[in-house]
Amino acid sequence: MTEPAPRPATLPDAQTVTQVRHWTDRLFSFRVTRPQSLRFRSGEFVMIGLPGENGRPIMRAYSIASPSWDEELEFYSIKVQDGPLTSKLQHIQPGDQIILRPKPVGTLVHDALLPGKRLWFFATGTGIAPFASLIREPQTYEDYDQVILTHTCRQVAELEYGRQLVESLKDDPLIGEMVGDKLRYYPTTTREQSAKMGRVTDLLRSGEIFTDLGIAPITPETDRAMVCGSLGLNTDLKEILEGFGLREGANSEPKEYVVEKAFVG
Repeated sequence: MTEPAPRPATLPDAQTVTQVRHWTDRLFSFRVTRPQSLRFRSGEFVMIGLPGENGRPIMRAYSIASPSWDEELEFYSIKVQDGPLTSKLQHIQPGDQIILRPKPVGTLVHDALLPGKRLWFFATGTGIAPFASLIREPQTYEDYDQVILTHTCRQVAELEYGRQLVESLKDDPLIGEMVGDKLRYYPTTTREQSAKMGRVTDLLRSGEIFTDLGIAPITPETDRAMVCGSLGLNTDLKEILEGFGLREGANSEPKEYVVEKAFVG
């Protein structure tokens, strides 16, 4: 009598990879199955990971880049060759499993902001991930007359994930009509020559961004903002936004702007 074939080991809180796309040698996105029980607000993050060499899971916080209504979960990641997690994660293929702890949290949510007319998303690098979720969220367009997504990267190719996503929205069967002409996209590069160069912090301080977009400067009466990027960006933008009169909010105390602190330091 032959022994039954052993079942492949299943990870705890396992989800299956359904799609992987490599955008550059430093950036990739991937989609995984969504736990039936998972409810989240667009803009939140979860802990995802893989088993380490010692069998213990290596977990990191990742913003969910897909909107709350999507049947799958999308993530956008940098590749760090000697990174404990991303050195392994960058090699995943459809059919592989990852660990996903279904406990979403985060400050980049509509509930953390007071009502306003114009919403700014300030992102650098993979900091665009929560905004990739929020620009596909119907509430974003129900709550605001205008939505401005700024994305600053070193190289032009690093903007491609966001550019293609923004471009696809006008034909989106669910929210295309809602988006209409409400969404403005403002990509900049800091190293490689492009149509618009400069750090968004410098462009805000000089007022160039308002001239480029043909809009009035930020005021606490009309403007709300969300920030996701490096520690340096977060610190500089807090100072700039508070210079415009905006106050930092939280889930428990909504104000005019919020910053995601989970991914820095």
